[in-house]
Parts: sequence; C-alpha cells; structure tokens
Amino acid sequence: MTTLITTAKLNDADPQAWLADVLARIAGTPQSRLHELLPWNWCATPSALKAA
Repeated sequence: MTTLITTAKLNDADPQAWLADVLARIAGTPQSRLHELLPWNWCATPSALKAA
C-alpha cells in the first residue's frame, strides 16, 4: 500500500481519489487499457473527485 500511495503522490494524483477510482473501474477495464489506470496516466473521473 505504501508503494501505491507514494507513487500516486509522486505523480501529482490524490492517492485516495486515484485508488478509489481504480478499484471501481478495474473490473470493467479491458486488459489492453489497464495502463490508463496507472498513476502517471490516470485522469480522474468526476465521480472520483467527488468521492475524495
């Protein structure tokens, strides 16, 4: 967990919003698009920003 949180912080992503969004979206994301959920590629969805 520490590595995930630190990586998110280093990539200017709110760790709580990023993790909540990724956990909500990962099951419905095709394997070929999983790279979009990495902290350095992640774009927050409006619902993820409200949750944080």
